[in-house]
Amino acid sequence: MLMNLQSARLGSILVALPLSATNAFAHHIMGGRTPATFGDGMLSGLGHPIIGPDHFAAVVAVGCIAAMHSAGALLVVAFIAAMMAGVALHLNGATVPAAEILVALSVIGLGALMLSRRQMSSASAFVLFALVGLVHGYALGESIYGAEQTPLYAYLLGLAVIQNAIALASMATMRSVAGQSKDLSPLRLVGAGIAGIGLAVLMQQVVPAA
Repeated sequence: MLMNLQSARLGSILVALPLSATNAFAHHIMGGRTPATFGDGMLSGLGHPIIGPDHFAAVVAVGCIAAMHSAGALLVVAFIAAMMAGVALHLNGATVPAAEILVALSVIGLGALMLSRRQMSSASAFVLFALVGLVHGYALGESIYGAEQTPLYAYLLGLAVIQNAIALASMATMRSVAGQSKDLSPLRLVGAGIAGIGLAVLMQQVVPAA
C-alpha cells in the first residue's frame, strides 16, 4: 500500500511539471544567450534536463524502464552516450526537422510503453534508448550551438553528470518501489505522468499561443 502511494505521488509530481515551466524557459536557462564561460556552460548543462519538463520526463522514464532489467545501468549509459552523439550531430550542422515535436512524441511514446507494462528485451530497450537519446541530444545541442570550446565542454560535462544522476536515481527508486517481484503497477502510474508531460509539451508546439 505504501509503495503504491509513493509511486502515485511520483506520478502526480510528473503530471504537475508541465504546469510549472514554460516551453521557452525550459530550453533557455541562460536567458537565450549562448554560454560564454565555463561556469555558464556548466550551469546550462546541469539545468536543462531539470527545468525542461520534456527532457526531465524522458530521463526519468529511461531510468524507470531500465529498472526492469538486470543491465539497467548499462542501458542508462547507452542513453547518455546516444544523447551526447545527438548533441554532436547538432553541433556539426545536421538538420532534424521538427526536433521539438519529435522530443514531445518520444516522451509520449515512453509514457505509453510504461503504461502498457510491457516487458522489453534488453536489446529492444537499448535500441529505444539510443533513438530517444539521439533526438533529445539534438534538441539540447541548440542551446550550446556556436559556443567556444570551454563553455561547450563544460556544458557537455554538466549534461552528462545530471542526466546520469537523474536516470540512476529513478532506476533505484523504481526498483525499491517495485520490490523483488518486479511489480509493474508503479511503472504504469509513473508512465501516466510521463505521457501527460509529453502531451502537454506537444500541445505547446502545435497549438499557437493566444
